[in-house]
Amino acid sequence: MRKSKVLRETRETKVELEINLDGRGDFSVDTPIGFLTHMVESLAKHGRFDLWLKAEGDIHVSHHHTVEDVGITLGKAVLEALGDKKGIQRYGYSIVPMDEALVLCSMDLSGRPLFFYEDLGLRGKITDFDFELIWEFFKGFALESRSTLHIRVISGKILHHVAEACFKAFGLALRQAVSVVGEGIPSTKEFL
Repeated sequence: MRKSKVLRETRETKVELEINLDGRGDFSVDTPIGFLTHMVESLAKHGRFDLWLKAEGDIHVSHHHTVEDVGITLGKAVLEALGDKKGIQRYGYSIVPMDEALVLCSMDLSGRPLFFYEDLGLRGKITDFDFELIWEFFKGFALESRSTLHIRVISGKILHHVAEACFKAFGLALRQAVSVVGEGIPSTKEFL
């Protein structure tokens, strides 16, 4: 089983995360930010990862540090769980509709960190959650997992729908990318 357990502790946050890439979508997510909890649950369920997450943070200052550090911790956990990456699909993609929203997510577990994101300039709050913080979550994941990640909002107006489509598309694409489909390293370089 491809599993990992990661603790990230800073002056601003404490994030503990366990993941099983070969899970069934069982999860226990506890963060001080309700919307973040909901989004991480969605990506675990739709990606079919077993995920346990406990996060604390200085949300009296801002949600920013906690959201970013959860993304960073998830990225590190996925990278560790992948080990040498032998046999993985490497690439994953998904296009997810959520009512009026449509989001494309594509990734390459290449070892080369890059994050590209386009959201049509949508801004605002979902309850007390700043919509643009989803950028920080996915950027933290991409850089820490050393993957190339593209997320593009094709359409959408209701911020909750757009954000949820992003997290579901990400979960589905990640599940595809980490899937074991062979034996060797999926690269002509023989290294990822």
